[in-house]
Amino acid sequence: MPIVHTGSYGGIDSARALAELGVGPGMPGADVLERLDEDGYAFLPGVFTPPMLAAFRARLGRLTEAEGARGGSEVGQEAGTMRLSDLVNKGPEFDACFTSPVLLAGVAHLLGEFKLSSVSSRAALPGEGHQALHTDWPGGPLAPGEYQACNSMWILDDFTEENGATRVVPGSHRWGRAPQEALEDPFAPHPDERLVLAPAGSLLLFNGHLWHGGTLNRSGAPRRALHGYFTRRGNPQQLDQARYARPETLARLSPAARFLLDV
Repeated sequence: MPIVHTGSYGGIDSARALAELGVGPGMPGADVLERLDEDGYAFLPGVFTPPMLAAFRARLGRLTEAEGARGGSEVGQEAGTMRLSDLVNKGPEFDACFTSPVLLAGVAHLLGEFKLSSVSSRAALPGEGHQALHTDWPGGPLAPGEYQACNSMWILDDFTEENGATRVVPGSHRWGRAPQEALEDPFAPHPDERLVLAPAGSLLLFNGHLWHGGTLNRSGAPRRALHGYFTRRGNPQQLDQARYARPETLARLSPAARFLLDV
């Protein structure tokens, strides 16, 4: 049965919210769903436009300058990176990160009933950014059909071998093991890992249980990406959207979008 709320989104349920946001039959495509199921990640075509890319970069640049050392503090900071959090409330440019119909269709395929957990950004600085292989769900690995989280990566700079492209281990979302438990050294290269090499303007959707991690940025410039992170409706959010919601944000968003934020 669908979860029905009677708050500020007026009794709307998941099916109606997705339909009102433009999710239609056949989205995001059988090939995308096959890659999500088998590999744990897939690229979503036709979502990013050049004006969106320019708007994301410009707004993040202004926010980075304004927030400085405070950047990312709402959720968490990471040495060697520039992070920004609570982006739902920091510009309508970021609405696409949780309202894109093709994106939402892919998330619904993985999670069923879901909500936004957070929208944030991560920029790996030159000489920094290498991460241990990890998953994006802290509660431990689960069986297929029980996945609890899904992440999306809006690629703002070309992902190359030199600038800290994300590495993924295809199929690891189905292994039922966490990398910190299964690997002697999660920071070391994995024999099955692949680098996500993609041009700016690409959108990657991946299972939150997939083993992945940033690599070392050996270039001379930050490597930037946005993250729209989703979880099942019964789980806590990475950022409590109701607590942080600003009046101007609530006024801007439709009831269907507010349903996805659970505000």
